[in-house]
Amino acid sequence: MQNPGIKKIVLAYSGGLDTSAIIPWLKEHYGGCEVVAFVADIGQDREDLVGVEKKALQSGASECHVVDLREEFIRDYVYPVLKTGALYEGTYLLGTSMARPIIAKAQVELALKVGADALCHGATGKGNDQVRFESTYTALAPQLKVVAPWREWDLRSREALLDYLKARDIPTTASLEKIYSRDENAWHISTEGGVLESPANASNQDCWVWTVDPKAAPDRAEQVTVTVAKGEVVAVNGQAMSPFQCLEALNVLGAKHGVGRIDIVENRLVGMKSRGCYETPGGTIMMSALRAVEQLVLDRDSFKWRQQLGLEMSYVVYDGRWFAPLRRSLQASAEALAEDVNGEVVLELYKGQVTALQKTSGNSLYSEAFATFGEDEVYDHRHAGGFIRLFSLSSRIRALNEQK
Repeated sequence: MQNPGIKKIVLAYSGGLDTSAIIPWLKEHYGGCEVVAFVADIGQDREDLVGVEKKALQSGASECHVVDLREEFIRDYVYPVLKTGALYEGTYLLGTSMARPIIAKAQVELALKVGADALCHGATGKGNDQVRFESTYTALAPQLKVVAPWREWDLRSREALLDYLKARDIPTTASLEKIYSRDENAWHISTEGGVLESPANASNQDCWVWTVDPKAAPDRAEQVTVTVAKGEVVAVNGQAMSPFQCLEALNVLGAKHGVGRIDIVENRLVGMKSRGCYETPGGTIMMSALRAVEQLVLDRDSFKWRQQLGLEMSYVVYDGRWFAPLRRSLQASAEALAEDVNGEVVLELYKGQVTALQKTSGNSLYSEAFATFGEDEVYDHRHAGGFIRLFSLSSRIRALNEQK
């Protein structure tokens, strides 16, 4: 028995095998403390939420709170990151990384409301999520204690967890047949484990959940029009919708055409590499639309700065530093750049690819009068000579010195 001073713990509960075992384990090892289950609805499979309260209570929780965070998640977490263009290690659209801070924040809010002494999560000691959860806990409620069972208990396998629940007559729908670890929310679904544990193995059909195999996608391309205002997607095919609704609509279209699949080996924060298959159909379309408008609107130096913001933000979000001053600073800069990122983009979806076909913006810096290959009356080609001479002046001076 540990830390008898803890009387009430709020657990980030999913209804899966790990958190189902955590509830009775907490009560046994923390002096019969009360365990309150917290479930974040961030757009995961609706079937995962059916009966989740009953399941939590059967596992020994005193209460179970299901909180709908779907709109807030996309509006206040996903959209801000999209403005920066953040892609972790060049490909990952940060689906799990962006979800953890909003879950942990809502968990903290519930803990303070019910007068809990501690917070608990089911993240393992090998992954990034333990850092993301606990960094949020620390930033928002440092007075609350943190319990991380995977760093304390001796249950080290799926078999052990199933035996643990069986011995206590706690029902579970989990089985040994589940070979993949998945994380799902409105933005993406990730798949790890199974054949993916060896990078030498090709992914198979079981590794993909949302999206059609691009080879089996429709042979006819489909076009979609995306409207952007201040760096945010506000309408799809002319219909104004909330951020979450825009994502839902684009998820359907993207999945149909096999858009948004990546199979990557990434560097985890804790030092090891991991391999996963990620599906982000709607998000991939959104990212393409925003970057297309930026091409029209942002000048060269502003675009370069936005790229730097995106690179830095990708690490900040991946590392779980959402509530750090650095994230707010990066976000403020991205918001300033996004003020003029307004426009409309027509994109073509075809067998896993997204291509921007047409793009317009009232703030466009593109001038056909200047860019034309035909005859024009606005650009004097002779001016380029003086520009080049000044632009390359340091090289000229260096070469002259070397000749001496």
